[in-house]
Amino acid sequence: MMMEWTLAILLGVAVLLILLSFFRKERNSKYEQQIENMSISFMQEIYQLKKQIRTLELDAEIVAQHTPLATRSETQIQIMRDVLDLHKRGYATDGIAAETGLNSMEVDQVLAPFLDRPEEGKKVYTHG
Repeated sequence: MMMEWTLAILLGVAVLLILLSFFRKERNSKYEQQIENMSISFMQEIYQLKKQIRTLELDAEIVAQHTPLATRSETQIQIMRDVLDLHKRGYATDGIAAETGLNSMEVDQVLAPFLDRPEEGKKVYTHG
């Protein structure tokens, strides 16, 4: 008789522990969901910051070429950013023209100030 009671108590405790484990998982999943949402939010903010940094880098390069940005419209500046960005990513002139809606000659005109100078980080040696 004692053995039956012991087994019944152990079985009851096992059922109780199983029920408790389900409630704990539910609470943990709420925390996991909150962490996942925060992670997604941070990734979106990082992406936006990278885009802004890229735009600033392109603007700085455009300004470094003494292009009078003040006399250009925001649309013209954006086209210059897009052309320069695509060029830096390795697009050919025809590909840049297709992406931006410009013709190849216009793309060459936009890129001309940036192509005339030596690449950054490369040294030019002359034999003397």
